[in-house]
Amino acid sequence: MKTLRTATAITTLGLIAAMMAGCATGPASAESADQGPAAELRLGYFANVTHAPALVGLQEGLLQDALGDTKLSTEVFNAGPAAIEALSAGAIDATYIGPNPSINTFIQSRGESARIVAGAATGGAALVVRDGIDDPADLKGKTLATPQLGNTQDVALRGWLKKQGFETDTSGGGDVTITPTENAQTFQLFKDGQLDGAWLPEPWVSRLVIDAGAKVLVDEADEWPDGQFPTTVLLVRKDFLDQHPETVSKLLAGHEASVRWIADNAGTAASVINAQIAADTGKPLADAVIARALEHVTYSVDPHADTFQTLVENGVAAGTQKEGSIEGLFDLRLLNAQLATSGEAKVSAAGLGEE
Repeated sequence: MKTLRTATAITTLGLIAAMMAGCATGPASAESADQGPAAELRLGYFANVTHAPALVGLQEGLLQDALGDTKLSTEVFNAGPAAIEALSAGAIDATYIGPNPSINTFIQSRGESARIVAGAATGGAALVVRDGIDDPADLKGKTLATPQLGNTQDVALRGWLKKQGFETDTSGGGDVTITPTENAQTFQLFKDGQLDGAWLPEPWVSRLVIDAGAKVLVDEADEWPDGQFPTTVLLVRKDFLDQHPETVSKLLAGHEASVRWIADNAGTAASVINAQIAADTGKPLADAVIARALEHVTYSVDPHADTFQTLVENGVAAGTQKEGSIEGLFDLRLLNAQLATSGEAKVSAAGLGEE
């Protein structure tokens, strides 16, 4: 599904040009040199509650307002690997996405594909199962779904199962069968009794719990110190970042405004997020579903870079990712320059890139 939105903005942030002065890292090739504002920015995202900064930014016009004369085009994806394919092919310039596909493309391209420029969401993922499954031992011989092979929830499930002593493989074999399945299809298959459970992001966790009778066996927050784990980051194609840093700064301004809007409008956030979900999928979520989903997600521009080495290890252990360095994965300079202008604390790249 693809939607296009034309430019409607009449203002941009005046700080952009000033912040760019400190961002050069040395001589650049003609292809990678700053080419000024882009005529168009093509942005990917998912119609998930974990991508609420994108949903709010579109519904409230915050992203386009910040981009000014740059036309914003959007494309909706189901899971990270598909978005990475589009990013790698040059079909989109940036995307809201989970951390594991971001890691994967960075390692596979030896650091040439993309950079994480901000965080977006933490929390909001869980393993839900049918009645009769009460502890991990009950999963032997069962069939579970994830959104896509190698996506963040797929890696989380495979890593968790391994800790429980189960063997799995990427072709669906092993002690527990994992079938990467599009989220809406997972919902229907679970209702029809053809799946025993799924590791999913919100709002699909809440949809299966409220609308399909599932129960939460594992809240992923319980698997991380202090319950903090990144679910969504903002990833930009490296060539686009090199060629149009001013446009990326404006995108970050809109992104930060969206995150701030969610925090400042708790009473109406659910309806705005739901309006964009309805626009993208043709149907809004039930009020109880979106209310439950929002209880489990936190929105922040901090990407929690300190968790990413663990995510790498999880991906390698799950067999969905090659070993490799992620040094340089983050470029938080534009974000931190922006945060400094509003007196907010900078966010850390944890030694894995520029900040």
